[in-house]
Amino acid sequence: MNDDLKPGAPKPEQIASVLEREIRSGKLGFGERLQSEAELVRRFSVSRNTLRKGLETLNNRGLITTRVGIGSFVTFNGKTIDDAVGWARALANVGAETTMRVLRIEVLEDAALAELIGTDKGTFIAVDRLRCLAADARPISLERSRLPLLAELESVPLRGLKGGSLRQTLHEAGLHAASGEEWADIEMLGADDAALLQCPPATAFLRTRRLSRDIDGRPIEYVVSLLNPDYFALRLEF
Repeated sequence: MNDDLKPGAPKPEQIASVLEREIRSGKLGFGERLQSEAELVRRFSVSRNTLRKGLETLNNRGLITTRVGIGSFVTFNGKTIDDAVGWARALANVGAETTMRVLRIEVLEDAALAELIGTDKGTFIAVDRLRCLAADARPISLERSRLPLLAELESVPLRGLKGGSLRQTLHEAGLHAASGEEWADIEMLGADDAALLQCPPATAFLRTRRLSRDIDGRPIEYVVSLLNPDYFALRLEF
């Protein structure tokens, strides 16, 4: 469905008005979730920042409520983890002791990824890491991060990660995740990944893909994580 916003009036106000009409008319029932942010961006043909301002207006009118934590969650050994804070901290928060090995840090070109995440910067810093249990060195995840090569990160390929932490590296560069999206599905391991993760080829692993944006809506990290299903699962709440 496409909703053409009329020229003149501020787009956030128009978005709020369209959704308000749907709520008050009963088209959107009480307690019914709105479309996802990505769907609304496509529907109204606006930027994420514009959409968020419209939703904030709707929230201020008391017509919607943002509830953090409702939806999908990744678990580790049955305990919900918040991977938005970074895998190292998320796992530590549930008592998992892990070690991390950096497989590579290098600059690469990826026009397809740039188009996927909505940036005109086709140059990325690739940071690939293998995470293992500290007790027996068994691999539990393979994480491939792609960072748009922003000016704040130009030294990373030469100097490496600050304190061995990608999250700390981003924070010290002044890049903080203010919003994002995450997807989860299943991937059958190829031969190379299976060797790294010490599993037979074609083993089914949980795959998450997370895109983080800063307060201005700029993509700052796209990470694909392959998670060992002996430890990780996806839990849903509704």
